[in-house]
Amino acid sequence: ALASVLQSESVDFSNYGRQRRGFASGLYEAELGLESVGGDLSFALRTLCSNGDGPDRKIEFLHGTTTLAFKFQHGVIVAVDSRATAGSYIASQTVKKVIEINPYLLGTMAGGAADCSFWERLLARQCRVYELRNKERISVAAASKLLANMVYQYKGMGLSMGTMVCGWDKTGPGLYYVDSEGNRVCGDLFAVGSGSMYAYGIVDSGLKQKDLTVEEACDLGRRAIYQATYRDAYSGGQVNLYHVHSEGWTRVSQSDVLMLHQQYQAEKA
Repeated sequence: ALASVLQSESVDFSNYGRQRRGFASGLYEAELGLESVGGDLSFALRTLCSNGDGPDRKIEFLHGTTTLAFKFQHGVIVAVDSRATAGSYIASQTVKKVIEINPYLLGTMAGGAADCSFWERLLARQCRVYELRNKERISVAAASKLLANMVYQYKGMGLSMGTMVCGWDKTGPGLYYVDSEGNRVCGDLFAVGSGSMYAYGIVDSGLKQKDLTVEEACDLGRRAIYQATYRDAYSGGQVNLYHVHSEGWTRVSQSDVLMLHQQYQAEKA
């Protein structure tokens, strides 16, 4: 009986819904000035968009940075700039592009700042979990493999990351390059970013000398980043320098590019 009463007193909202949708679409068309196109809204939207726009258009990342790391007789030198750019706009001059994973491991940032920061901080947590489980410090090779495995799961999904994992373990100094495509390469010298070609030129000539002291290696890394900032518009700010050795990593210096330019020009004169 109750069901029959409810059925007889129920209100038909079907026409009301159609009226509301028609009213809303009319407002939308009036705001965009689409009354003249009639019911073909897709045509109107196509005319408002450029040929390259649309749901199938891929995001284009614009990167600009210079990060450098190389091994020598007394450990690993890590040198980076501090400029962050968004296209041709300088977003910041004080970005920290070296992420301190643990007291014996460092990671660098190149590509999307958010991607690099998130994945390397996640790596720091995974390294800590490894230490708690195994009662020993994680090796540089294992840390880089962890990072490569994590980002490989998202290959082709828009990640933008090119990082170097540097550290010291029981086998000695270690240096690996890992990117968002899942590539992982072990080496003695890597430079990543838009200014890397200029940094390579300086470091290649400086590493011809076999037995570099710590001071000479630090000056080589500092000069390489300076040269990259001098030639590459997307690199600049400050030169942050780290030295990784058997006791862990040490932050050597933070030098303003302008001060370095004045110093090197005075030496030439």
